[in-house]
Amino acid sequence: MESYLFPFDSLICMLLGISFTVGFTLLLVFIIVPAIFGVSFGIRRLYMKSLIKLFEVRIIAKEPVSLEQEIHEMRRGGAEPEFDMSDIFYFCRRGVESIVDDEVTKRFTAEELESWNLLTRSNYNFHHISTRLTALWGVGVLIRYGFLLPLRVTLAFTGVGLLVVLTSVVGLFPNGRMKNYLSDKVHLMCYRICVRSLTAIITYHDSENKPKNGGICVANHTSPIDVIILASDGCYAMVGQVHGGLMGVIQRAMVKACPHIWFERSEVKDRHLVAKRLSDHVADTSKLPILIFPEGTCINNTSVMMFKKGSFEIGSTVYPVAIKYDPRFGDAFWNSSKFGMVNYLLHMMSSWAIVCSVWYLPPMNRMEGEDAVQFANRVKAAIARKGGLADLLWDGGLKRGKVKEVFKEEQQKLYSKVLVGSSEDRISQVHHHGGFVSVEEETSGEA
Repeated sequence: MESYLFPFDSLICMLLGISFTVGFTLLLVFIIVPAIFGVSFGIRRLYMKSLIKLFEVRIIAKEPVSLEQEIHEMRRGGAEPEFDMSDIFYFCRRGVESIVDDEVTKRFTAEELESWNLLTRSNYNFHHISTRLTALWGVGVLIRYGFLLPLRVTLAFTGVGLLVVLTSVVGLFPNGRMKNYLSDKVHLMCYRICVRSLTAIITYHDSENKPKNGGICVANHTSPIDVIILASDGCYAMVGQVHGGLMGVIQRAMVKACPHIWFERSEVKDRHLVAKRLSDHVADTSKLPILIFPEGTCINNTSVMMFKKGSFEIGSTVYPVAIKYDPRFGDAFWNSSKFGMVNYLLHMMSSWAIVCSVWYLPPMNRMEGEDAVQFANRVKAAIARKGGLADLLWDGGLKRGKVKEVFKEEQQKLYSKVLVGSSEDRISQVHHHGGFVSVEEETSGEA
């Protein structure tokens, strides 16, 4: 009996060996080698175009209307605005609407889609609409979890493993041009492999404005993968807190090859120390530009919220970058209050793809008489315009904190002006955001 099993076992081993060899060869030829040279065969873009044809279920969204517009419509044709008892019901309704769907809280939840992308995490009810949709959803689950997820996990471990090993090796070289050259090539190669582990299709615009040495690159923040999205097209010095575990291993390896800026937990709150280390770095034009996300938290790809002023006080040239993801293929937003990092990465790697556009804006400098807060707001507004995002003055810290009293007072002032019939020119002096309001001078003092 055993004599019959040996040939069968040998056949299985041979088939497994052939499969492994073929798989590794395809991985090397179509993914790793193109990542080294920064080229693409166009397979991912063809894959993206195929997916677009599948997403046909539409969702009709309500157009937002501001408080002032509704008040104007209610009193159209009348003479001087006067208070009416019926206004009470209007303000009660708007108050309830603000609680249910306010301008700030919805920036910390997943962006609503215009079409279903066959992911149950987007909507748990759509796949019950028809047998056809159910079948498409089932096939999608098999493709995403049976083929794409294992491939992507393999690529992710390959990219991270190479990053740790190769940066450690480059760190053994003496400081000089050769070390800097090898460090740049290693970082670019490894980040490009990591980008391919997400099937990321990225379109870079206006590359002539890419950040240069001695400057600070600032970008809106949607996801932890913002880092690899930008770093796969250029080299940056990262800024962050020292971590333990796997992240700590990666940080210690990276800093051997490139002067990244890592802070101990006790140092993060020391603004003067942080500012000094950043200033010392940008003063050396031989060092890579610093990459910073001044919002300080992830926002859901629909808006840009208040920039912290720290990175704008240094006096260096700022290179704004706008990042906009296409949510049809996968939601890149990280809701850290709801998902841990491992769960989030699992969602990313089991999505159809990560599609985004990156715009490099012209460099900006602080103007004469302009303080750090005004400069930060000007940069933020430029990023919002370019990326097609809402420009909000609210602090992203509201994600976990309470609303400050100054914001409440401004709402009370606005409502009182409307009730007593204040003129339009007085109301227009206030910045309106879908019924919420904040005066720039008041907000700047809290930045």
